[in-house]
Amino acid sequence: MQLAVIEIAQNVLKIKNAHSSEFKKTTKSVVGLMTEWINKNKIEKRDKNSDKGGTMRLGAYKAVLKKNSKIFSIYKSKVISERHRHRYEVNQKFLSKFENKGYYFSGMSPDGLLPEVLESKKHKWFIGVQFHPELKSRPLDPHPLFVSFIKATIND
Repeated sequence: MQLAVIEIAQNVLKIKNAHSSEFKKTTKSVVGLMTEWINKNKIEKRDKNSDKGGTMRLGAYKAVLKKNSKIFSIYKSKVISERHRHRYEVNQKFLSKFENKGYYFSGMSPDGLLPEVLESKKHKWFIGVQFHPELKSRPLDPHPLFVSFIKATIND
């Protein structure tokens, strides 16, 4: 999802210098370390030389899905739990810009602060996720996202 967010920000939203602070220094960090904007009273900045202790989101976390979304139709549940392993998040300051161009965050953390799922209203099957579905997929029991994607490509 993070690379999709960068691509959309640069080429659809036309945000000059949109990037991830993981890859390069930018004033338009659409993806960055969790601590760059989550604390509402104080913006905390870290760079590649900073201590990153405590910044990784690791393990299972819940997400709340929007009812009329593709992801909801796949999971058939309003709340899901998926595994994470990352320290960078989508910057929520840009969410409305995505919505204005037909992209929406159909899954959010229960507190509404962290985007978990990105979808396109204009595309038959465009879903980007912050979590790692491959960690819960098995050869004889594939993850529902993979099954849905393959079905969409077969029926295309």
